[in-house]
Amino acid sequence: MKKTALFIVLLLSTVSCISTKSTLKNVDDNAPDLILKKNNTFAITLFSNDKKYGYDPDYPVNIFYRNTKDEALNETRFLNALAGPNGEKITFTRLETCCPFPTKRSDMGAGFLNVYELKWEGQKKPTKLYLNVYEKGVLMVPMGLTLSKEK
Repeated sequence: MKKTALFIVLLLSTVSCISTKSTLKNVDDNAPDLILKKNNTFAITLFSNDKKYGYDPDYPVNIFYRNTKDEALNETRFLNALAGPNGEKITFTRLETCCPFPTKRSDMGAGFLNVYELKWEGQKKPTKLYLNVYEKGVLMVPMGLTLSKEK
């Protein structure tokens, strides 16, 4: 019985290790609301000068758009707006969910980042981007990528 109780205590302590302080560095609740273009992608006009933006879990691309119920749709709206460094068409695959952080925009009180792998023709190794659908931030094109040509 004592072993079972100890196991439960250990299990609960490891499950509850979400920090009460967020490590995200680029959350901006005052960022402008995202705008949809006619081709159902997000309108992006800014290019990041920060090498960490999108590539580091502490600096994810924050794509909060109205709510998190359509998280895959919102991520697709962002990723479809991007192209490779020379305008190449990109393909993307969701690899994993990681990096829990506290947020008020989730019923659980915690949010997670989704990690995507991007590929395009001529690329030497795939690129990973961290996307956050729980928080707002200024939406930009990560360094090394461009905007896709509107269809």
